[in-house]
Amino acid sequence: MNLPSKLIEDTVKEFSKLPGIGKKTALRLALHLLKQDVKAVEAFGNTVVKMRTDVRFCKSCNNVADQELCSICASAARNKQVVCVVEGMRDVIAIENTNQYTGVYHVLGGVISPLDGIGPDNLHIEGLVDKVKSGAVQELIMALNPTMEGDTTIFYISKQLQGTKVKITSIARGVAFGGELEYVDELTLARSIATRMPYENYLMNR
Repeated sequence: MNLPSKLIEDTVKEFSKLPGIGKKTALRLALHLLKQDVKAVEAFGNTVVKMRTDVRFCKSCNNVADQELCSICASAARNKQVVCVVEGMRDVIAIENTNQYTGVYHVLGGVISPLDGIGPDNLHIEGLVDKVKSGAVQELIMALNPTMEGDTTIFYISKQLQGTKVKITSIARGVAFGGELEYVDELTLARSIATRMPYENYLMNR
């Protein structure tokens, strides 16, 4: 892409590093910013920098937060005894958009994947186990993506919790095997949460 300005070219190059942004879209974004007031562009840039430098992770669930606790864990309206275990922040957003879940979350930060060099020690599993063993949790809803890696992670966590009284359930089969939660429509995801099944039943139905 031949551009008359090295500054614009550098901007396009940076935008095109973002997921889903090709060079044409990156150029469109760069030219849009070029038309904006300097203060508006500064505010845009400062907001992105502040997000990157100031964002924190909830000390309770590992979701992104502005304070020590995220807004979900800090809410008195949420049922702290029901914990939905998810892979990442995007899954939290997907479930929250259903407006059907009133418990809290635990973000693992990934799933066990030996081929990718990701083991249990690379995830936030220990904190979840400690939370359950403290007696603060009555039910764990396993809402990991229905893949081999997701199943392996659920199996590992359930083994770590053997001997505890926690109820382990899994989202229903409304989510197809191999799918990803963030791409499931809200109605299907809401029904999967509402009709969750005991983990033992989930294994039998796979």
